[in-house]
Amino acid sequence: MMQTLAVAEVAQDGSRKDAELGVVADKTVALKVLIVEDNSFDQELILRELRRAGFDVNAALAQTPEAFAIQIRGTCPDIVLADYNLGPWRGMETVEILRREKLDVPVILVSGALGEVEAVECIKQGATDYVLKDSLARLPIAIRRALHEKQIEHERQRAQQDLARKAVELARSNQDLEQFAYVASHDLQEPLRMVAAYTQLLAEQYRAQLDEKAQRYIHYAVDGALRMQTLIQDLLTFSRCGRADMDAEVSDCNLILQRALDRLCAAIEESHAQVTHDVLPTLPVNRSQLEHVFQNLISNAIKFRGKEPPAVHISAHPEADEWKFFVRDNGIGIAPENTGMIFAVFKRLHTRSEYPGNGIGLSICKKIIEQHGGRIWVESQSEGKPSVGATFGFTLPTTRQRNGASS
Repeated sequence: MMQTLAVAEVAQDGSRKDAELGVVADKTVALKVLIVEDNSFDQELILRELRRAGFDVNAALAQTPEAFAIQIRGTCPDIVLADYNLGPWRGMETVEILRREKLDVPVILVSGALGEVEAVECIKQGATDYVLKDSLARLPIAIRRALHEKQIEHERQRAQQDLARKAVELARSNQDLEQFAYVASHDLQEPLRMVAAYTQLLAEQYRAQLDEKAQRYIHYAVDGALRMQTLIQDLLTFSRCGRADMDAEVSDCNLILQRALDRLCAAIEESHAQVTHDVLPTLPVNRSQLEHVFQNLISNAIKFRGKEPPAVHISAHPEADEWKFFVRDNGIGIAPENTGMIFAVFKRLHTRSEYPGNGIGLSICKKIIEQHGGRIWVESQSEGKPSVGATFGFTLPTTRQRNGASS
């Protein structure tokens, strides 16, 4: 019924609608039109109305389905004007023929009489508009609107194609970058290992001949090489996280968390940390990747602890088509102005002498969660207050994500 009302509105105020389309009525516009009409008098009336409206008409005629198919294969028209009732066949069949030929040509029904119910049904089946023969003055307006809508649709399709092409190019570029990072990081491991090993060997072999300053310099060299090795290993982890196809399986998150806690057993005992958790859901996830997320967030809570022993609590609750996880701690917290930057690669809020690490762990967590189709964030009060703590939240979809879509 909405389409019928829209047509009626155009009929009542055609000039206003024409102005909205930005079409100047008295400007000559070339128009290839295929008229499907068995009445020569009506054909002439249609052509006269179009020429009066400023169209430079190049018209072809068809009275049978066979003739219509031949015409559209020969020269694709800008628009089809088809009588609704043609005796042995109906104008709506032109829509089916165009669809079979995979041609996007607007079809406007021109009829002596057509009820609202029939008109709405025709538009549902693919007709662009309809015009009654006793209201042919509205035909140019309907044609301009149909051509305008077709142009908009073509521009939308081109934009979608451009977007899809750019997405493919971006994915290819990301794969190349990830491959480069993996290969470069892997190939850097061996020379760095040799630098560290031979520098340490030099220090041991010639210890008696080196003064305190030389030994200090060698210590700096070895420490730098070892830190670079750790950095490269972190880069490899980050690169592999992007390169690997996410193999998600329905898994018990309680068991995944327990494996992460087993790996952190020594740090938990040494810091006298207390780690508790609610009952966690069973979700389609990559087990090793989610274990890495739990391990990193809990490890950070232990590392950035305050004066009190670390207390960490993991909870989760369902919301719409996802689960929200929260990892809360009672540590030193994060200043509000830093909460938006801590997930950046190599972003550190403290010096290495204060807290060890390369500032890549949270970046890996972010990459893993986003690969699962979720998001990650942090909430905290300003730094420096005792036992303020931080809360890391992340979401995981309830259905498996593949290339950004659930399956």
